Amino acid sequence: MADNIIRLAGAPEPESSALPQNVEAEAALLGALMIDNRLAEDIQLKLRPDHFHEPRHARIYEQILRLIDRNMIASPVTLRPLFENDEEMKELGGAGYLAQLTGSGAAIIGARDFAEQIYELALLRALIGVGREMVEQALDTSEEVDPKGQIEAAEAALYRVAEEGGGEGSVKTFAEATRMAVQMAEKALNTGGGLSGLTTGLETLNAKTGGLHNSDLVILAGRPGMGKTALATNIAFNTARRFIRDTIEDGIAADKSAGAGVAFFSLEMSADQLATRILAEQSGISSENLRMGKIGQQDFRNLARAAADLESLPLYIDDTPGLTIAALRTRARRLKRQRGIGLVVVDYLQLLQGTGKGGHENRVNEISEISRGLKTLAKELSVPVIALSQLSRAVEQREDKRPQLSDLRESGSIEQDADMVWFVYREEYYLANKQPADDHSDFPAWQEEMNRAYGLAELIVAKQRHGSTGKVKMKFEAKITKFSDYIDEGYLPEARG
Repeated sequence: MADNIIRLAGAPEPESSALPQNVEAEAALLGALMIDNRLAEDIQLKLRPDHFHEPRHARIYEQILRLIDRNMIASPVTLRPLFENDEEMKELGGAGYLAQLTGSGAAIIGARDFAEQIYELALLRALIGVGREMVEQALDTSEEVDPKGQIEAAEAALYRVAEEGGGEGSVKTFAEATRMAVQMAEKALNTGGGLSGLTTGLETLNAKTGGLHNSDLVILAGRPGMGKTALATNIAFNTARRFIRDTIEDGIAADKSAGAGVAFFSLEMSADQLATRILAEQSGISSENLRMGKIGQQDFRNLARAAADLESLPLYIDDTPGLTIAALRTRARRLKRQRGIGLVVVDYLQLLQGTGKGGHENRVNEISEISRGLKTLAKELSVPVIALSQLSRAVEQREDKRPQLSDLRESGSIEQDADMVWFVYREEYYLANKQPADDHSDFPAWQEEMNRAYGLAELIVAKQRHGSTGKVKMKFEAKITKFSDYIDEGYLPEARG
């Protein structure tokens, strides 16, 4: 029974349990680099000085890279003056140690393998460091206890380790960038033209923007009542439904699909309210009748059928109120890792909170932090992010109520950080508020205008890094909160008998 030792959580590890390391591989790699400086061209893209376990090896590697960067030869002779006053190097034999490292020319053959192992062992040490820090913070109750905050910080730390282990950074050759551009064009061709990103489900919008592109931050803004949430919900559903259609029904590879799994962060509406909207849209039953139970047996059967069809929809709703931008990013990373999401929707930007103390005292700085955080998230996860935003009341003071970029509320950084800015505008909404009495002389003219604007909406593309700005005409069915493509029947070909 003596071998069955029970160790308390957080107890110090025994001295014999060393961190993962291979000092011999580090020494061999340094020797190979000093023999053939050209090896550094590939190795330095991935391996940093802090990946070395032995600090003296890290300093030697750093100096080798500095000399090579200055177009000088890095050898024991050129490195010697740099370490003459290094007391720790003297313990190893000073300059003689540098020459000793180059003693085995055979190390050149396995240099890249040594570099790969050093890198992987560094990741393991980083992982152990995250684990130890998690234990220490969980055991420390001397400061304010914040378990959720600690979990979020731990997830962010783990994600950083995972991302570092994923490749050699974001530097790409022109050939690699060209291949990506050709693949994007091929995707646009295979989807029938005009769509190089994820689909919005609206053909006219896809044609204007090319779809939703990875790493893009799209700001969808409008005054209350314009239908921002309805349009965002429609797009989220369409993107998720297209993914199911492509991958399951048509057998297309996930990375070739024009759809994707969607994370919808709803800070204003609850998950069941959003689900009700989607069910109303798909079943053709008004949201109001669904909420109040004003439906018959046939309507209920349509509702049940729509619910069954949507059970496998990769649409994940997080309705946690009062999220900070840091917490949202942590949750999005988790969904990317666990569910493979390809689109993030945030409803809406002004309900997020910044991470800094006293942020509410300077709301402009806080909004700037949030918009930058959303753009960073889009790049970090390589997914499009659609963030809904409110507009200032200045719109209401103008005769023409169509929004402008200057109407974006509270911060110019929203426009600056965004790759695309969309405004939703419905003239019908404003006309309805101006309705005169039935017997008023203005009523016939108002009724004519109302008939013209009824059920129509405009999506104003006010900013687009990838293309031109302009307006997209859409149809809006208020009862089921559904946006769809507008078809001008005047341009339809005449029916033939």
